[in-house]
Amino acid sequence: MISGSYRDVTVGDLLTFLARALPRNDALVYVDGPRYTFAELEDESRRAARGLMALGVSSGERVVLWATNVPEWIVLQFALAKIGAILVTANTSLRSKEIDYLLRQSEAATLVTIGGFRDIDYIAELEKAGAFAGRIGRLERIIYIGAENTPPALIPFSEVCARAEQVSEAGLDARSRSVGVDDVINMQYTSGTTGFPKGVMLSSRNIVNNGEALGRQLAFTPADRLCLCVPLFHCFGCVIGVLGAYTHGACLCAVEAFDPSRVLETIDRERCTALYGVPTMFIAELEHPDFARYDLTSLRTGVMAGALCPEPLMRRVMTEMHMPEITIAYGMTESSPGITMTPRDCAIGQRSQTVGVVLPELEVKIVDPASGAERPAGERGELCCRGYNVMKGYYNDADATHAAIDADGWLHTGDEASIDAEGYVRITGRIKDLIIRGGENIAPKEIEDRLREHHAVADAYVYGVPDAFFGETVAAAVRANKQVSAEELIAFCADMLAKFKVPKYVRFVTEFPMTASGKIQKYKLRQEHERLLNS
Repeated sequence: MISGSYRDVTVGDLLTFLARALPRNDALVYVDGPRYTFAELEDESRRAARGLMALGVSSGERVVLWATNVPEWIVLQFALAKIGAILVTANTSLRSKEIDYLLRQSEAATLVTIGGFRDIDYIAELEKAGAFAGRIGRLERIIYIGAENTPPALIPFSEVCARAEQVSEAGLDARSRSVGVDDVINMQYTSGTTGFPKGVMLSSRNIVNNGEALGRQLAFTPADRLCLCVPLFHCFGCVIGVLGAYTHGACLCAVEAFDPSRVLETIDRERCTALYGVPTMFIAELEHPDFARYDLTSLRTGVMAGALCPEPLMRRVMTEMHMPEITIAYGMTESSPGITMTPRDCAIGQRSQTVGVVLPELEVKIVDPASGAERPAGERGELCCRGYNVMKGYYNDADATHAAIDADGWLHTGDEASIDAEGYVRITGRIKDLIIRGGENIAPKEIEDRLREHHAVADAYVYGVPDAFFGETVAAAVRANKQVSAEELIAFCADMLAKFKVPKYVRFVTEFPMTASGKIQKYKLRQEHERLLNS
């Protein structure tokens, strides 16, 4: 058994240490198989690592992984780390132009893919992008994960593992020893809620230490079993999930793609103690018609991230899902990702209205976004972070890196926030999301919170649209659960908000555009609204 946790080690070495300390403990399980102990997962990862070396994958090479939460994803996370290759995660919802951009911008030589996800045929999308015709930059090889017949020109993953015989165990160990904790080991592309994605470069120290800190806040031990249903391509999955659990010897009970019934079944059958998700995932689980049939009493803790959790939902998760120690985490890909987290025993109001306190060993300050001057407790400004978790930079984008990280090492998050006297951080909006109406700065969150208080509003998001007189004015997209008019909601806001904050437009929608990781794409709401206004 291990005592304590692991930090300041490479991602590749982490699994090796676990295989020695907890060889027979469950490491990675799926309800319908496979099931790996730490010793078995280490063997699988080493076999894949030696096969990749035999295939010619070099240290520092970018390897794009385009897949759902299949077992091979986690095997490859450690295999690539052992040989010093850089795992580049790809959003499972990408189309041909987007995967083409990612492959070119990352200068990847290797792509690992599955057949597709939901209505997206990955092979067809790659063909459109010219991947099989040699038209994508430095791409040399494509590896295929799947039980079905491997498409022509792709290398089956099983063949990669079979090539392990061509590389000795000693050869792999020598390669692993050359990998340092501060070498770039992971690249994740910003999720695309705004702008063109940039490749965030992260080291083992960045992500192992951050995972360890988050897992420590959850009090993870080798007795814990995490139901992991958030996507691995996102930091929430591969850092807070995989590394948050493994730095404390906990087991992963993985779900290949989010499905509320599959999640509930996994918790029930595997007696999971922890669950992660964005608020919409927890809502889907609670509202599942067979929710009461599943035994969730093994749960105690977990992480909700991606958006603030309304208090009524927090209460339901704590009671109906048996998660009294549920936490809220905040961060961004550029911060590995965690910056703050709510304590497991804090008040419900603090869990639903704040994103918690700053993680150990990190520095946070609130500054005036224009002057950079630090602001006192309680005042709003841009949240900046400094510490081991700050990214190495954006790949091949020095200008964007210098814009994000200042000369003193502070990462500028672009989030508007305040810190109260007790050290709890409140996120009040995005600096870029601020609506500037006739010179007045308006934070959308305040208006969103007011709209969500209306009994007929299931959810709402606020953004700015062009206005000939004020420059910008307030608009809201609302998903209603009862009959209500736009005029009623505008009047409801006017009762409590300053006149300049009251929405001029309210548009009803049945769903909100989201990234695959559950973040609302406000720019799409804005674009659609502008199109309607101009039609």
